[in-house]
Amino acid sequence: MIFIIRQKATSQQMAAMMETLITYIKLAVDVRLEILAGGGALHADCESALLKEGCAQADIWGADWNPSSQEVTYEALINIRPKQSNRKMVIENLELRAKVEKIVKELLGGVEVGDITRD
Repeated sequence: MIFIIRQKATSQQMAAMMETLITYIKLAVDVRLEILAGGGALHADCESALLKEGCAQADIWGADWNPSSQEVTYEALINIRPKQSNRKMVIENLELRAKVEKIVKELLGGVEVGDITRD
C-alpha cells in the first residue's frame, strides 16, 4: 500500500508500507514540498502517487528506507535523469542526497513498525 506522508508517519502506516517488501520501503521524495510517497513494489508507483498529488517530476527522487537500521539508500530507476545531471540510478549530487535523507528521517525516522499482518 502506498501512502503520501506529509507529517511523521504512524506505526500503522509503516507496517502497511512494509507489507510488500517486508524489510524495507520504496520511496519517492519531493524535495521541494518535503513530502514522500512510500510503499509498493516500485519507486515508479510512489512517483506516480506524488505526480497525482500535483508534485513536479523534477522535484521527485527515489530512495529506500530501512526501518531496522534507520538508513536511507539512494538508488532507483527514476533517478536516471541526464537533463538534471544525474546519469546513474544513484543520486549523485551530495546536497540532494542530504536533502532526501533529511526529509525521510524527519517523516519516517524513529517510527516503530506496527504489526505486519499477512492474509
